Amino acid sequence: MAAMMRQKRKQNLTITVLIGAVLCALPLAPAMVRGASLVQTIVTDPLSGVAIDGYDAVSFFTEPEPQQGWPDYEYVWQGVPWYFVSAANRDVFIRNPDIYAPQFGGHCATSLSRGFLSDGKPRLYAIEQMKLYLFYSLANREAFISTSAVTTTSANATWYKLMPGLTGEEQSFADAVADQGRPAEDGHSEAEAGH
Repeated sequence: MAAMMRQKRKQNLTITVLIGAVLCALPLAPAMVRGASLVQTIVTDPLSGVAIDGYDAVSFFTEPEPQQGWPDYEYVWQGVPWYFVSAANRDVFIRNPDIYAPQFGGHCATSLSRGFLSDGKPRLYAIEQMKLYLFYSLANREAFISTSAVTTTSANATWYKLMPGLTGEEQSFADAVADQGRPAEDGHSEAEAGH
């Protein structure tokens, strides 16, 4: 009987501790929700914070293989540092970052077409219609190459849905919508609204 009473007290104590932990965590819930949106609009190296693992975005278009950039030729765009192999490449990027930066901020185009985000890897890329796409895996790149038009359309739709929940410059989404001529949620284009 005494053993049974001890067991019952342990169960009650465990339940009390669990309820207390849940009640204590409630004030933290908004912070946990905000933490879920810390996926960035531009894929960066987790240790250095540099875009596309420090590869020179221009070199994807000008060299047989992408080249690793140098901190000496850094340019901060969209709040993220980008490295380049030369001042010339940096200056070309500065004049037209939307042309040279990877689509979807470097997130995998095939994953986006399937409805979720995954970081693209700079060594797994494709250039389609003069746009740079990065991929999470070889299989994703191959899937994109075989169905690029369908994949791009689906990825764009997912990207525009996910964009507001990602971190990055506030204007980047509005600029992207205006550039694409896509209507905003109220049915008017960003250009018409004067944004």
